[in-house]
Amino acid sequence: MQTPSSARGLTLRRAAAYGHGMTSDKNPRTIDESGGGVSRERSVDFFRRLLPGGWLAIVVAAVVACESSSSRPEEATQDGATQADAVVLPKGATRAADRITAEGLRDDITELSSNRFEGRGPGSDGDRRARGWLAGRLSEIGFAPGAPDGTYEQPFPIVGVTASMPDRWSFRAPSGDAIDFAWWDEYIAASGVQQASVSVEDAEVVFVGYGIEAPEEDWDDFAGVDLRGKVLLMLNNDPNWSPDLFGGERRLYYGRWTYKYESAARQGAAGAIIIHTRASAGYPWGVVQTSWDGEQFELPAGDEARTKIHGWLTHDAASRLVALSGRDLADLERQARRREFSPIPLGVTTSFAFENRLSRTETANVIGVLPGRERPDEAVVYSAHHDHLGIGKADSEGGDRIYNGALDNAAGCAQALAVAEALAALPEPPRRSSVFVFVGAEEQGLLGSKHFTREPTFPTGRIAANVNFELGNIWGPTRDVAIFGQGKSTLEDRLAVLATRQGRRIGEETGPDQGWYYRSDQFSFARVGVPAIWFKSGADFIDQPADYGARVVDAWIDQHYHQPSDEIRDDWNLDGMVEDARLAFWLGASVAETPTAPRWRPGDEFADEREAALRALGE
Repeated sequence: MQTPSSARGLTLRRAAAYGHGMTSDKNPRTIDESGGGVSRERSVDFFRRLLPGGWLAIVVAAVVACESSSSRPEEATQDGATQADAVVLPKGATRAADRITAEGLRDDITELSSNRFEGRGPGSDGDRRARGWLAGRLSEIGFAPGAPDGTYEQPFPIVGVTASMPDRWSFRAPSGDAIDFAWWDEYIAASGVQQASVSVEDAEVVFVGYGIEAPEEDWDDFAGVDLRGKVLLMLNNDPNWSPDLFGGERRLYYGRWTYKYESAARQGAAGAIIIHTRASAGYPWGVVQTSWDGEQFELPAGDEARTKIHGWLTHDAASRLVALSGRDLADLERQARRREFSPIPLGVTTSFAFENRLSRTETANVIGVLPGRERPDEAVVYSAHHDHLGIGKADSEGGDRIYNGALDNAAGCAQALAVAEALAALPEPPRRSSVFVFVGAEEQGLLGSKHFTREPTFPTGRIAANVNFELGNIWGPTRDVAIFGQGKSTLEDRLAVLATRQGRRIGEETGPDQGWYYRSDQFSFARVGVPAIWFKSGADFIDQPADYGARVVDAWIDQHYHQPSDEIRDDWNLDGMVEDARLAFWLGASVAETPTAPRWRPGDEFADEREAALRALGE
């Protein structure tokens, strides 16, 4: 463990009184903070350039109020703006943000991604050491244990499944012609069930397009066809060729591999095979290989529907499989673009059998809390996953078998710890409690955040917001901020106002076709109704060409994502990560300080869940 910075070891500040239920956000209209801020002239210029004219007078006046406000930020209002309308920052928030530094981030990333933690595979010795290190850091910073048993850890059971897949997967046509595909190079598969022996005999392969059933889009790839016992061959992604379909270019949950396997299971299918392409997945075949090889972890099975096998085929292999039926994959892909599409039996069958080695162990979420000074029974929850892929297949260069996960996600944990230090450095805690949850087993399907949201330490209706940290910017500062799943909640309005403090603006969402919002832990919070956000630096890098951001991110994904080479390097520029962490601190602190709570946009896919969570409070 490295030497603590000067921000560490701060004393925990206890809560004073209990508050009442939360009300919903309006459009945020002011920034109020006593304790520092940007200059009046610079602020006016930012808002003039970045905000529509209707907001200009209100927000500029609010910044003026910020600089002339009384010692209590809630007393400062302007032009009739009430406290309920304001984006309020706690006293001292500007100075506290200075605790977040590149040196501190680098120290924590270096430590958590070191070989000492052996890649932090769920349930491993490295995982246990990493959890202990995170708990120690929370204690040093001044956060109290946040788990229900009074410790820093919320354990949960996981089942390890190591499948012994055959070297080749065979398919046979009615004519007797057959084709088989090689493990690793052409097919990857994992068990869909938690049992020792798995087999399927002569299951027919059926092409089901995108494998989507979405009544609100008037889209049903299954068309009422009985698919029980079949093996479903399906395209990755969701229909994205029209802005009127499934969010257009933006991938929805319907386009995620998790949805595909869940959807196949609801049809009673024996198995599901996703056709991989770099464009449709958002990552190369190598990521499929390393992510699905070796022991896979799940929460213990319940009574949910399951397929027996979760498979992937390269596009070339899938083309040859379809050709075995006398059809052309390109033609099937064209047919899948029609609303009137219905499943196409290929007349090809497959039999397979494999053995699973099962294990039962546990991992844990690491939780710390800074109680709020007035509403300690309400919370802002910050999340970052602490796990990675552990020890696995060696790379092709030096034989490195440790998947250190420096950017994914030691960097996210370091940002969260830095924000915790800034919160602990405030003269007094915000009104609401601040909870930090370092979740486990995210790489296995968001398991830790699923467990936390099923057994939350605060009722979900009393969690005002979730701010998630994943990956990060290691390439330098940007002029813009990118929000994944942009347009979902009023958290984004607050973020837009606060970003101007850094001279930044909300830019276009990066990689909307990758479905990032559904790939990290904020999704688990959103599914239970909590307004949740994940953002980071955008693509407009300072002093770099326009295509720089896309080039460096794509190169990192192709070369290092879920590979042993995801290690910290001397050439990482953490200036942008510092700005992102400071912005996340201001965002979370403003939600914790402001009486009103964020809300989903009307009609958002998670809005009904929020209403249900609030009704459950009986308020």
